[in-house]
Amino acid sequence: MTLYLVRHGRPAMVPGVPAAEWELDPATYDDVWALRSSGRLPRRAAWFCSAEPKAMQTAQLLTDAEVGVLPDLGEHVRSGEWIDDFAGTVRRAFARPGEPAADGWEPLDACRARVVPAVRRVLEVHGGEDVVLVGHGTAWTLVVADLTGEPPDLERWSALAMPDLMTVET
Repeated sequence: MTLYLVRHGRPAMVPGVPAAEWELDPATYDDVWALRSSGRLPRRAAWFCSAEPKAMQTAQLLTDAEVGVLPDLGEHVRSGEWIDDFAGTVRRAFARPGEPAADGWEPLDACRARVVPAVRRVLEVHGGEDVVLVGHGTAWTLVVADLTGEPPDLERWSALAMPDLMTVET
C-alpha cells in the first residue's frame, strides 16, 4: 500500500488573513491539473483532504472520486500576521517543537499530536488500499517523519512545490 501526500496548490495569499482561510489561486489551476495528468497519482485510492479551502479545492481538481474531509489534517496553525522570514520561522518551529515559533502559531508538537493520529486512523481503516491525502507541507513533513522513523526532512520541506507529492510505502 502506498500513501500519497499531496501538498495543495498555490493559494491566493492575503496578508492579515490566516493561511487556513486562503483559497486556491485560480491562476495556478494548471499546475494542479498537470499533477492530475502526470500519472503520479493512483487510479484507485481512498481520498481525503484537510478542511482548509486551498486543500479542498486542490483535491476537487485532482480527482473525480469522492473525497472525505478531515479537519484534523489541517496545517500547523498560524496567525494571519505576515512573517518576512517564513522559512526561518518554520525551521525554528521544528527546532523547538514544544514552543510557538511566532506569536499566534501553535507549537509543532500540537500539530503532530493532531495530524499523525488522523493519518494513522485513515491507514488503519484503509489497510491494503492506496490512500491519497491532500493537505499541507509542514503537516506532511511531520507525518513522513513519524511513518519512517526518520527526523523531519527540512530540506525536502523547503523544496516542496505547490502542488507537490510525497509518497510513503506503508
